[in-house]
Amino acid sequence: MLPLPAGTTDALVADAMVDIATLRAALPHCLARTDLDQFGAKYEGKVRDNYTNGDKRFIVVTDRISAFDRVLGTVPFKGQVLNRLAAWWFDKTRNVAPNHMIRLADPNVLECVECTPILVEMVVRAYATGTTSTSLWTHYERGVRVFCGHKLPEGLKKHQRLAGAILTPTTKAPKGEHDVSGSRDEILATGKVTAADFDEAAALAMKLFAAGEGLCAERGLLLVDTKYEFGRTKGGELVVIDEIHTPDSSRFWKAATYEERFRSGQDPDPLDKDFVRRWYLSQGYRGDGDAPAMPDDVRVGAAERYVAAYEQITGESFEPDTEPPLARMKRNLGLGTKP
Repeated sequence: MLPLPAGTTDALVADAMVDIATLRAALPHCLARTDLDQFGAKYEGKVRDNYTNGDKRFIVVTDRISAFDRVLGTVPFKGQVLNRLAAWWFDKTRNVAPNHMIRLADPNVLECVECTPILVEMVVRAYATGTTSTSLWTHYERGVRVFCGHKLPEGLKKHQRLAGAILTPTTKAPKGEHDVSGSRDEILATGKVTAADFDEAAALAMKLFAAGEGLCAERGLLLVDTKYEFGRTKGGELVVIDEIHTPDSSRFWKAATYEERFRSGQDPDPLDKDFVRRWYLSQGYRGDGDAPAMPDDVRVGAAERYVAAYEQITGESFEPDTEPPLARMKRNLGLGTKP
């Protein structure tokens, strides 16, 4: 077995119900590509393949995993976990902010209202942490004390909770390019988003984060940081799009071990894709050049953590659908099969 990334423990995934044998058996069958032209016009993102058909968008959540703005490989059942968890959160937060979800059409597919995206990602952070080029801690460690317009105090320690959650928006970069963090004024200066869109989205993002923090606290988790994306419907309503509070878009730590590990200078226990990021950092990779191949042990370890996050947040057991996904998706969406 490969060593786990520094600061992680096997106890993290003790509650996950999907056994290791099931995860390992799924390794050769991960959903890496879709090629479902019957869904509609395709746009391929890092993880999600989007198919637009009239006033609807079918979002197919693959098993691809990205970090450092790169697609690094696949993780068993990751797409099903993300899709089902996003649908769960969309349902739970409709009273906080409207969203684009119509229904969970398939374990890997979300049927949504077609929207025009707002070209900014609203990132909300409650802790001084992170490993990527856009993270607060990366900048703070280099001596930066004003981050995205927020003045940071001297003496912060890695993983320390901030005095309050802050908004640190980033540009929405195309696949393969890096997002860039900035203040409100800096984002507006790009000319890609209006002040009205920015301010409305920012207000909804802060409300959503507060709601997410509260629910996660009830489940024994810390919602450390997250990103939200927004779009406008044809009727002009601003709604949440893409995903919300998943292990891809958010950082989760186990609350029970946070204080002790913080005091001792250890990394918190993660239930998100930081597990994968940490492995790559241990290999000396930070996003430049060719990425090392992800070993199966890391892929399975990531899958365990995705499942554990799903189960701890929702209180439900995760039962993976092991049917070949392409035929299943076509059947569930009534598309038939290609001749």
